[in-house]
Amino acid sequence: MKRGTAVRSAVVWMSAVGLMGACGGQPEQTPANGDTVTTATQSLVPAPPTPFDSFLYIAGNLSVGSAVTGNTGVTANYEGYKLTVPAHTQVALEVTHLGTGMGVDTGLYVYGPKTQYGWGFMPRYGDDDSGYGELSKLPLATLNQPGEYLVVVGWSNGLAKNYRLQASCVGGACVPNPTPAPANAPVTLKAFPLDGELNAVLGGGNAYREDMYSFLDRYDFAWPYSTPASLDAAAAVVLARSEYRGYRNDPNPGTYSYAAFLPRMYSQFQPLHQAILDHYGDSGANAQVKSYFREFSTGPNGDNWRTLNIILLPESRHVLVYEQTAHEI
Repeated sequence: MKRGTAVRSAVVWMSAVGLMGACGGQPEQTPANGDTVTTATQSLVPAPPTPFDSFLYIAGNLSVGSAVTGNTGVTANYEGYKLTVPAHTQVALEVTHLGTGMGVDTGLYVYGPKTQYGWGFMPRYGDDDSGYGELSKLPLATLNQPGEYLVVVGWSNGLAKNYRLQASCVGGACVPNPTPAPANAPVTLKAFPLDGELNAVLGGGNAYREDMYSFLDRYDFAWPYSTPASLDAAAAVVLARSEYRGYRNDPNPGTYSYAAFLPRMYSQFQPLHQAILDHYGDSGANAQVKSYFREFSTGPNGDNWRTLNIILLPESRHVLVYEQTAHEI
């Protein structure tokens, strides 16, 4: 369950003429020959409607470390590419400026892995215009389950121009001959929404008692090394977030194996313990947890007890932040 609000930044470009006008330069000239000045905005490119097996054109295969080229045609549409990977592969996907026609506006979505029912109905990852201009880019997509995924490119304007889709390896199983992590290698966390299955388990626990409530947030990190990431490094990144500043004063945080962490969870939330491993295809053998505690009172009968648990899953390249709270009633 996400408690923060994602804020998307926008970059405003000013032309030289606009700057001159702001400083008292020459006024804007009337277009010659009766021409009119028009402005246009590109529309968002949403995920394709599902089920899409019957109408979505599968244009071919996409391999990690390669790129494919397609054409938008003359109408808004979507095309899919099959991407087959081993477990715990981390890729970057991008509709690149190089090889894509000027003015093309794209969306980019990842589904899968494929089962007997297809690639699923909800995208695991999606982006509209984080790339160059109105192009799409997913800097990190962690594909935990092995199998065939479907990468879908859509566009809002059929300009009969080419687009170029690139898949790059950024960590995990696709790295050839990975080397040990250098000393003090940083762990850069990127927030992602919690998937529906884990949200359902969390919601069941939160419905059990009104005086106990828990939160679960998901972060991924690209890791191209053969040795695991550091729990302390991941914990430092989490504690740097302002919403967790109240835990920084714990003088004796505890460190536990993932198995030893189970009895520290409130009983109604203990189904999350195995569900997390199952969902991310992680054995849990090297998983670790660092726990911070705080307590405070808001007045008579207002005692609060809170524990922040930072769960590092080095095999699947995830950090789960599980905060459990209790208060007097």
